[in-house]
Amino acid sequence: MTLHTGRHGKRDEGRRRRGVAVNPFYGVADPVGGMADEVPRNRLPDGPMAPATACQLVHDELMLDVNARLNLATFVTTWMEPQGDQVLFQCRDKNLIDKDEYPRTAELERRCVAMLAHLWHAPEPDSVMGCSTTGSSEACMLAGMAFKRRWAKRNPARYPGTARPNLVMGVNVQVCWEKFCNFWEVEARQVPMEGDRFHLDPQAAADLCDENTIGVVTVLGSTFDGSYEPVAEVCAALDDLQERTGLDIPVHVDGASGAMVAPFLDTDLVWDFRLPRVASINTSGHKYGLVYPGVGWVLWRTTENLPKELVFRVNYLGGELPTFSLTFSRPGSQVAAQYYTFLRLGREGYRAVQQTTRDVARSLAERIEALGDFRLLTRGDELPVFAFTTAEGVRNFDVFDVSRRLREHNWLVPAYTFPPNRQDLSVLRVVCRNGFSADLSDLFLEDLETLLPELRSQPHPLDRPENLATAFHH
Repeated sequence: MTLHTGRHGKRDEGRRRRGVAVNPFYGVADPVGGMADEVPRNRLPDGPMAPATACQLVHDELMLDVNARLNLATFVTTWMEPQGDQVLFQCRDKNLIDKDEYPRTAELERRCVAMLAHLWHAPEPDSVMGCSTTGSSEACMLAGMAFKRRWAKRNPARYPGTARPNLVMGVNVQVCWEKFCNFWEVEARQVPMEGDRFHLDPQAAADLCDENTIGVVTVLGSTFDGSYEPVAEVCAALDDLQERTGLDIPVHVDGASGAMVAPFLDTDLVWDFRLPRVASINTSGHKYGLVYPGVGWVLWRTTENLPKELVFRVNYLGGELPTFSLTFSRPGSQVAAQYYTFLRLGREGYRAVQQTTRDVARSLAERIEALGDFRLLTRGDELPVFAFTTAEGVRNFDVFDVSRRLREHNWLVPAYTFPPNRQDLSVLRVVCRNGFSADLSDLFLEDLETLLPELRSQPHPLDRPENLATAFHH
């Protein structure tokens, strides 16, 4: 979540000191019976106001946000059908942590875990360990905690002590893994990008492992370019490492997006629990799981992969059902919506939705390449996501100019630089989701073609705002 400091720029100083203006048509009476023309912006009002007025004021503020369907930066779901909205609404008041009070909601969570266990080829899917989370970030934190605790139990003589645990990953991982290493005092060992390789190299990952390595993170669908990391090859490199050194390093698959794409479109790709070294997998139900935010899932291969001391039981909610989470109270609505979507689509429905989304991504990528001004890094043939940069010889504009101009047409397309060792590479990335139809992609391309003549006529790229260089969205 965004951390708000309460500070603001001088340009907005005067406006922020004022209250929120109230349209007289709303007909709000102030405490002395007159018509209020504003309400406080940064403190609680002295008294109540009519619910319709409060609702309208919030609506007027949110109206200025961009249309979520035109946000091609985000991976999260921006459209559900009305029946899904209804399921969300019906379960909005149920606290998911109260499993004894709301046993049917808890049962829907269990069924979702079982469905994912079958989908990801767990060796014993009906007894797999797993849970819902607020999203993949929490899911990754839980998987990392399990890694660290298992490593510490195997090395009681070295930890706590002089040994410092480390976690191996590519430099392209989502920021939640860096947070995990920071929060839980684990050394992050990151494999940099090299040349046209934009994700984890199997042998380079194995070379970074030692007796203090708690695990290796692989990403099924990099947020930088939409590509799958070679999970099977990473496992093979670690198998070889174990044969040579005896080190048994487990693997986690961060399938925030790809774990809900590959099972339906890339059925021959072996990346999941079919690989014995894969200890845990996570995904985001609110990405290609097709549910509004926020819901994620994390599953462990067996009960041995999740240390039992990390699982808590509390009795002050009316029962003693186990829980493993970083949070406590949260609504059961997203879990219910996930179960609805699983029932609604089934395997064939998911396959059709994800295939259509991939088709849109691949078609749009090809048409952008045909314009001649851009070079594709990926083509949307793994995740329905593709990254592109300006073509060789383009000097009049850069990707940041394109991103800025597309925003004038209400399209949000992030422009950002790649991490070490490819900071020299700046790209645009388009995320295609269910709801971004072929018709919308046509409109996007038309707007891009419309602004290109002006970009080509620029003498040089415009100055880049400092904050734009980090305009990267997961």
